[in-house]
Amino acid sequence: MSDMTLPPELVDAARRVVEANRALGRRVAVAESCTGGLVSAALTEIPGSSEVLEAGFVTYSNSAKQHLLSVSGDVLDTFGAVSIAVAWSMAQGALIKSGADVAVAITGVAGPGGGSEKKPVGTVVFARAERGGDPADVVADKRFFGDLGRGGVRLQAALCALELLLPDAP
Repeated sequence: MSDMTLPPELVDAARRVVEANRALGRRVAVAESCTGGLVSAALTEIPGSSEVLEAGFVTYSNSAKQHLLSVSGDVLDTFGAVSIAVAWSMAQGALIKSGADVAVAITGVAGPGGGSEKKPVGTVVFARAERGGDPADVVADKRFFGDLGRGGVRLQAALCALELLLPDAP
């Protein structure tokens, strides 16, 4: 079986993440909602990823976000699943539950339905948490990719998440 089951640009991005983090001895964790495991799948395409990937959490439902990542129900009710607050809580939860050095979370609206005026289809929120980092120093970003179709939004979201896992990410 060739390793072309995933888009080449996704595999290339994952290779950069694995190589850069392996060189530093850094372990990573991923908390995915709208990407449904795509980031974890890309990382595990790369030989040697076992030295880097600690854990991947696919927390699609709000109850999974609460039970697996300790996201507060109040935060979900107040801000909604697609929010900086929830992405940040997901990243912190993944960091704590996995023991990794860095964790990235992704939550968004991949479509075709589920969008709203405030959060249209193609809205994705990312957050990164680092071990030993100041919890008050929130590293999070909300992006609007537009309605690229479900696969397009998920791919762009996965690429952004991988970028955030690079050691020199902003």
